[in-house]
Order: sequence, then structure tokens, then C-alpha cells
Amino acid sequence: MAKRDSDRTEDVETTGHDWDGIKELNNPLPKWWLYVLYACIVWAIAYWILYPAWPLVSSYTKGTLGFSQRAVVAEQLEQSKAEKAGFREQIANNELAEIKANPELLNFALAGGAAAFGDNCAPCHGRGAQGAVGYPNLRDDAWLWGGSLDAIHQTIRYGIRADHPDTRNGQMPAFGRLGMLQPPQVNDVAEHVLSLSGNAEDQEAAERGGEMFTTNCAACHGADGTGNRELGAPNLADELWLYGGDKASIVETINNARGGMMPAWNERLDPATVKELAIYVHSLGGGE
Repeated sequence: MAKRDSDRTEDVETTGHDWDGIKELNNPLPKWWLYVLYACIVWAIAYWILYPAWPLVSSYTKGTLGFSQRAVVAEQLEQSKAEKAGFREQIANNELAEIKANPELLNFALAGGAAAFGDNCAPCHGRGAQGAVGYPNLRDDAWLWGGSLDAIHQTIRYGIRADHPDTRNGQMPAFGRLGMLQPPQVNDVAEHVLSLSGNAEDQEAAERGGEMFTTNCAACHGADGTGNRELGAPNLADELWLYGGDKASIVETINNARGGMMPAWNERLDPATVKELAIYVHSLGGGE
């Protein structure tokens, strides 16, 4: 076999490739690079033998060491649960006031409540608990059923209009749809409701609606419209509205009523998590 050309300057054989007079030198690879390559090959073969590596039809090669990252994660989760079990047991067995008075338990409950809120409550109330139309803002101080720690705990446990015997269950008649009030009367009552917060545009209609409000609405909302937490009747004299405070929204509410629903979380979450949620919601800024 004929010897390939060599570069006169370097005296190194070429590969035989020639591009417009430019020749490619056939320099050998550095030995350190080759040793690293061989070591990597040996390491890869050893890894295939010792650890899980190759997929099979319905499983995978387990490796002679029997290592499993899934088993490691499962063990870490069990260890984390065991470390938290003591705190959760104390939260489940202690009263809310006692938990709040214990800084260590309080911090644990707030962290757990924040996680539970994100998983279960944020889809309706928002990630920041700011609420939306039909979903209460949990950061303000307007509470239909009370904003104390115990009241919030009860609301979370039994829900609103849920399938639980102890659920919160305030009801408002559909005055317009049921024919209890005629459209002109609904308009006058809406104007009166607006007048409670100083926003009425037709004072004469508001005065006419006052008598109908006293007859039909005051039993729940109070004569001054400030609401009744025992019945879940909202305060109509402030500027905070769950379904909108413009006249059209108020007319719609009087005509067809409103009936939001919240699950009874004691049937879905354990007692410790329900308490953590109550403590977290109470801490958001609107708790009393």
C-alpha cells in the first residue's frame, strides 16, 4: 500500500483529502483524550450493569445494586410525613386559639394552610384570595357569616349551601321571577338599595322603594340595610358587592336572587388541614 503524502513542514501524513490545494493532516488524537474516552466507555458499561438503565417491554433492567430513585423519593416522602405527623396531631387535637398562641404551631399551620388554599380554594377565590364576581374577597373585612377564627373555621368545615346538615344556608327569594314584586317595584327597591350607600340616582324612586324594602327585605338585611351575619345577609350600605353594585346587577339580584355554593371541606380534607386553612384565611388581613 502506497504511503500517503506528508506535509513538508510538519512531516505528518495527510488523510489524502485535498480541497483546492488545502490538505487535511492526519494527526493522532491526544492520549489523554483517548484515555478519557475509554474510561467513559468502561463507566457506561459498569453503570448499565449496576443501575437501572435499559427499558424493557413492560419494565426495565433493575441493576445489580437494586437502586431505585422512585423508592428514594417514596422514602423521603414517608420521612417528611413522619416529621410533620407530630405537628399535625397537635393541630388536630388543640383548639384554634391554642394553635394561634403557639408560634411554632402557628407557623406550621400557616405554611400548611397556604399549600391547602392553593390546591383547593384558589380556583374560586383566586391565588391571592382576592375573589371575583360571585366569589368573596377573603382579604377585606366584609364577611357574610363572620370573620372570626371560629366563624371562618365553621364556614370551611360545613360549606355554603352544601350537602351537609350543618352547612350555612342563607336564602333570598327571587322577588321578580316569582311575581312577588313587579318590574316598577323592583326598580324602586334597587334605587333604595343604592341610596343606602349614597349612590341613588332617582330619589323619588328610592323613597317609594323604602316601604317595599321594609316589607320584604329588612327582616334579613336590617332596616338600615347593614345585614345580618346570622342569616348570611350581606351589608347593603357599604361599597363592597359580591355580584356587582351597579343598578343592573342589583335589579338582577332582586329579580332572580343569588345562591353561591361552597363545598363542606370536612368531608374532603382532614381536621388538621381544615384548621390550617382557617388560620391561613384569618391571617390574610380581613380576619376579625
